[in-house]
Amino acid sequence: MPFSVAPVLECRGRLVVVLASGDPFWHGVGGSLAKHLSPGEWISRPAPSTFSLAAARLGWRLEEVTCLGLHAAPLETVLPHLVRGLRAICLLRDGTAASALAALLTARDFGDSRLWVMEALGGGCERIRATQAKEFNITDAAAPLAMAIIAEGAPGRTRTFGLPDDSFIHDGQITKRPVRALTLSALAPRPGELLWDIGAGSGSISVEWCLAGGRAMAVEARATRADHIRANAAAFGIADRLTVVIGTAPDALAGLPTPDAIFVGGGGNSGLFELLWVAMTPRVRLVANAVTLETEALLIAQQAQRGGDLLRIELAQVSPLGAMRGWLPSRPVVQWSAVK
Repeated sequence: MPFSVAPVLECRGRLVVVLASGDPFWHGVGGSLAKHLSPGEWISRPAPSTFSLAAARLGWRLEEVTCLGLHAAPLETVLPHLVRGLRAICLLRDGTAASALAALLTARDFGDSRLWVMEALGGGCERIRATQAKEFNITDAAAPLAMAIIAEGAPGRTRTFGLPDDSFIHDGQITKRPVRALTLSALAPRPGELLWDIGAGSGSISVEWCLAGGRAMAVEARATRADHIRANAAAFGIADRLTVVIGTAPDALAGLPTPDAIFVGGGGNSGLFELLWVAMTPRVRLVANAVTLETEALLIAQQAQRGGDLLRIELAQVSPLGAMRGWLPSRPVVQWSAVK
């Protein structure tokens, strides 16, 4: 974190002034302090934030701008937002971070993006310099620092479910694109909600859940696959929202925060489903997929006992067949979805 609130809290009960830049409740110290205090213990006197000052200098409508606090978060946090035409204002820690952000944009095919490096906005040493991501050569930028971006280049990732399988690092253990789209539709992610992804494999379900604004606990027994999940989370810029838990259910679930939805992608058995159902609070969604006859029979029994929906997913893709083409069917998937 960029600062500690402990010295201020040690003065609790006395009259104390905290001098904070701009609006302390927008990516500032205000929220960090207020969560430790009672409402009657503090008064805030906000001034124009860095975001407001930057928008004012550029003539941008602030309600149309994505505002990110990259001074206290990984630079990859910008990645889920990257689409052609995006306007963003990012707080940065220092000049090195500015160079790294320009390099990240260039590496993700947004090298044509227009950048404004903005130093000490509102102060006597204010300086604003414009450049392009691929031509970035500003080496003397100093904090307090922000960067404004108009993204130009690649279209960016789609916001719909079912990203291409080759978007993820995996060893073959991945919920394939069409089935993943149907699975996420059944899980129905909402911003801020928590998913338990049991038998996560590559973490593709967790990643797309987080891209929809949620948080995920990816439970995976194999260390190599856990590494793949972490790498995928970093590549998509959602590492701060996806936690990897190495182990097998149900033991690995002990102590985890209560979920809003649960996905069982592998290793399900009647004992696990019994434990999950008991642990689930009202309105929690549970989705499980089966590809074997044994797991299919298990899900049929669970649906008969607990209700919900059963869906059989049968897909086929065009494949060469001699000199012509034919349909190559995939293994059918049976999906059980239920709400407690």
